[in-house]
Amino acid sequence: MNPSIKIQNLSFRWKKDQDLCLDIQDFQVEKGERVFLYGPSGCGKSTLLSVLGGILVPEQGSTMLLDQDLATLSGRKRDQFRSDHIGFIFQQFNLIPYLTALQNVLLPCHFSSRRSARVLEKESLEAAAQNLLSKLDLPNSLWDQKSNALSVGQQQRVALARALIGSPEIVIADEPTSALDEDRQEAFLSLLSENCEASGATLLFVSHNIHLKSRFSRVVSMAEINRAGVTAKESAPC
Repeated sequence: MNPSIKIQNLSFRWKKDQDLCLDIQDFQVEKGERVFLYGPSGCGKSTLLSVLGGILVPEQGSTMLLDQDLATLSGRKRDQFRSDHIGFIFQQFNLIPYLTALQNVLLPCHFSSRRSARVLEKESLEAAAQNLLSKLDLPNSLWDQKSNALSVGQQQRVALARALIGSPEIVIADEPTSALDEDRQEAFLSLLSENCEASGATLLFVSHNIHLKSRFSRVVSMAEINRAGVTAKESAPC
């Protein structure tokens, strides 16, 4: 069985005259695995996620997701691959403020016919979004509220539902608990782990907080895989 994520001989720098920000010889995540990737600010975590999402293109090396080398795709096709196969949960959630909670959850299905088709095999798109929000304990009285009217904890649930709708094969979470207190962190991690396990999704969770590691099947330090370390210091942060 091939891994969901496989990186080989990857290097990336922001400018030609700068040091490498990423220098990763080998890193992979197996299908269905739940990996906790940690490291301090500036160690390349966010840059790595941008490469995995096809937002950035490496200087050299291969970035294989589901047997597809992202570097061989055009920008438009990388965007489509991300929409079809990856559920992202961002640190600040990145909800569209003028859309309702329900509309935010449905966004991936508007951009990806693949994810939309997966949902429609079982139920309507709206029913799927409502079912996810119900499972995540967001009261239905809030489904038609604009996302900027929701509390942090409520926005968190909407962001998680948006990442999970249409059963993407890979879920990537970038410091999604950093703005939450300890109780909310635990609740979020429980919901995330349970839903990824239920759908068989591969989970890559990135954080600087090593205390969160106990809920994951494997723990990886950026210092172990990124030989560039924290040498990139100039115009763009790693």
